[in-house]
Amino acid sequence: MEQAIKTKLGLNLPTDPRWVNLAEMELEYILTDHAYCEQKATTSCISLIQQYPERIALVEELTPVVAEEWSHFTLVLEEMKKRGIQLGPQRKDEYVNKLKEFSRGGGSQTQRLVEKLLTFALIEARSCERFRLLSLYISEDDLKEFYKGFMVSEAGHYKMFLRLAKLYGGEEYAENRWKEYLAYEASMLQTLEVRGDRIH
Repeated sequence: MEQAIKTKLGLNLPTDPRWVNLAEMELEYILTDHAYCEQKATTSCISLIQQYPERIALVEELTPVVAEEWSHFTLVLEEMKKRGIQLGPQRKDEYVNKLKEFSRGGGSQTQRLVEKLLTFALIEARSCERFRLLSLYISEDDLKEFYKGFMVSEAGHYKMFLRLAKLYGGEEYAENRWKEYLAYEASMLQTLEVRGDRIH
């Protein structure tokens, strides 16, 4: 089963199996981090639309995602409220920052766009994989269903970002660069501490 989701998402390295247990022990922090992930996903999509308004397919595909991501932020806040958990401070996302370090700067506007799209595709793919783990292995049935919905949504977003990267960067270039991202991400994960208070 784990191999199936890894293959479907194209990830080179599965999440450390200890992560779900750690996350469950630090539910307050994982929910807070999840909320901020949804908020940042919303603003990232808005930023892409603002930076590339002439890219018609991008604008059309990202516009509904903005509303969806913001609704996810609201859903996480509602879940936290039910549990008497307040939104804590936003924490540094080392995973995302390291992915951005790998992203190529310079180049043409199109090349910079493709780098952003591939970065976002990988973030969504890893989020999908981790939401799936929560939907399967967290002890509360309500949370299993809660995260199953997020898993399905993130899978769609991952495919959308990758599709747009291939549209604007060309199939061959985007696919080759995607493989480089996957290899880098797998290597990077092995250097990061396994923490239960982070989605990534």
